[in-house]
Amino acid sequence: MATVKLTNVKKVYDKHVVAVQDFNLEIADKEFVVFVGPSGCGKSTTLRMIAGLEDISEGTVEIDGTVVNDLEPRDRDIAMVFQNYALYPHLTVFENMAFALRLKKMPNDVVYQKVTEAAEILGITQYLTRKPRALSGGQRQRVAIGRAMVRDAKVFLMDEPLSNLDAKLRNQMRAEIILLRQKINSTFIYVTHDQTEAMTLGDRIVIMKDGFIQQVGTPTEVFDTPLNLFVAEFIGAPKMNILKTKLTKEGGKYYVNPFGVKIPVDGEKGELLAQKNCGEREVTLGVRPEHIVLAKDGTGIPCTLEVNEMMGSELHLHVYTEDGTRIIVRVPTLDLTHEERAALVAGAKVNITFEGKVMHFFDPETEKNLLY
Repeated sequence: MATVKLTNVKKVYDKHVVAVQDFNLEIADKEFVVFVGPSGCGKSTTLRMIAGLEDISEGTVEIDGTVVNDLEPRDRDIAMVFQNYALYPHLTVFENMAFALRLKKMPNDVVYQKVTEAAEILGITQYLTRKPRALSGGQRQRVAIGRAMVRDAKVFLMDEPLSNLDAKLRNQMRAEIILLRQKINSTFIYVTHDQTEAMTLGDRIVIMKDGFIQQVGTPTEVFDTPLNLFVAEFIGAPKMNILKTKLTKEGGKYYVNPFGVKIPVDGEKGELLAQKNCGEREVTLGVRPEHIVLAKDGTGIPCTLEVNEMMGSELHLHVYTEDGTRIIVRVPTLDLTHEERAALVAGAKVNITFEGKVMHFFDPETEKNLLY
């Protein structure tokens, strides 16, 4: 078993700088949980408190039911992978991976078996005799992960392990971490500022801002049902479009009127508004770029195209409305003919529309989702 529980955890620096506030979370055995948020939100500080590298100002951290607040890092049975690899430059890959085992005075045959097994899983067997300076960034990160693997720790802690890699290598390593997790099947706590990493890796995601948890949920839950405007804008790329409009009601049905265009709120979203007994009011409307379509029949919201980003399988169209509001639209290239794509140049007039079932509604003052 390798459960982790944080209860009312708080971290204060210099008696007045609060880095983490009222952090409560239970992580199940063999669960992969990702802490995600912008720089300075407290995610790495929380991870370091679990590891024992930061003192806990208030609250408790438990691993397998044992409070570890006062235990040294080496006594917590955790393994940590850092952003900067932290390899010893004068040691070979083998000796870097074996270092913690040597400190425990394990027999040489056990050390050899553990290191070679980990190296085989990670595909770095051929590099065991090399020094870190002879390796690429991705290879060094594999060594750092291997060093953690051989310890057979209860919990793996990973602090932005891919942030120093280029985009292509980051994508490759992300897939390798998913495969690694399937092979060693331990409890993982992973910190990143990259929401794509969070969405692809995590069983659950903990979204943080200014030291507070904003939402905890599966990738699907935080994407489909963001609890507030911050989560809605943070999760998803490009980020959600935010519009100011009014929610109206006619004949038992709800409507919004962005830029003077009347759009019915149908499907589940309309039903939820009715269940909440929502009256007519000003709302902050959220619509994701992939849920907006080009209206080819001349209806919808008239816009002017400002930038057309060709992303391969899709176009990211940056448009602005008559009042200057900027909106991003994701359009699959297969949905357009060659002539239609050629016409999408700066200054072109386009019309956009979206359905009620894809809308998100937030309170303009509290920024909380009105539906959940």
